Amino acid sequence: MMAASNVYNFRGTLQLNEPMEKHTSWRVGGLVDKLYTPTDIDDLADYLNSLSVDEPVMFIGLGSNLLVRDGGIRGTAISLKGSLSEVSLIEEDIIRAGAGISCAKLSRFCHRNNLLGGEFFAGIPGLLGGALAMNAGAFGGETWSVVKSVTTIDRLGNIYKHTADDFEISYRSVKSGREEWFVSADIQLEIGDGEKAAENVKKLLEKRNQTQPTGLPSCGSVFKNPEGDYAARLIEACGLKGYRIGDAVVSEKHANFIINDGKATAANIEELISFIKNTVKQKQGVELQSEVRIVGELSDE
Repeated sequence: MMAASNVYNFRGTLQLNEPMEKHTSWRVGGLVDKLYTPTDIDDLADYLNSLSVDEPVMFIGLGSNLLVRDGGIRGTAISLKGSLSEVSLIEEDIIRAGAGISCAKLSRFCHRNNLLGGEFFAGIPGLLGGALAMNAGAFGGETWSVVKSVTTIDRLGNIYKHTADDFEISYRSVKSGREEWFVSADIQLEIGDGEKAAENVKKLLEKRNQTQPTGLPSCGSVFKNPEGDYAARLIEACGLKGYRIGDAVVSEKHANFIINDGKATAANIEELISFIKNTVKQKQGVELQSEVRIVGELSDE
């Protein structure tokens, strides 16, 4: 690791040839050429503006919905873990939160300020930026249902303000046609009983812990739920609980989770994802859609 200021006169942290297994919840992934963690939005803008126009750029958070292939990532990955995590109350019922805040922390901020409607964030195992990028949801709630506006940045460091009307938003999908990344959001909620909301969150998390393999290396739900059905039910109906390829295994506790049961490779996980999709298609007649973002290059080995 080296301080970016030693090389580029920036204030963030630059890591070269960084193993992505350190930055994904599956604990797999090859090397990324450059991993940059900015100190604030101005530093991020300066860094992005310094890159060549043809250098690939991607943003990552906690890596909780990300499969990085074993050949790694060419170009730059911007890490928001520990960055852009400010949160404040800008109006009585509106929160401004940076893309780097964890969804769990955002949920706590909501009920501590007697705001209702953000309880579902407690069930999203990532940062707000990732939740905005995929319209993540949990406990029956979805991110964009409470978003009033967002701030984005492009690869030249220009800042933009958008509303939901500027995006195509659907279940676990957000599209814009622009190469911009989320840096903050204004979230509008209802004023109410924060203590009651906190108690509801506690009950929801207890229920989740009983039904999902928390604490194990996974990415959360692998597949989107088909309309009117559940991916986990379809996978279990195919008898795939416990099925493994290498150390990648379908959870016995929740069939829509794939666990790294030791030394799984990204190739093991990707192969298992494909096997599940093909099996469910063949046996159940349903084509599952993955929630997981798969990036990087295949390994030559």
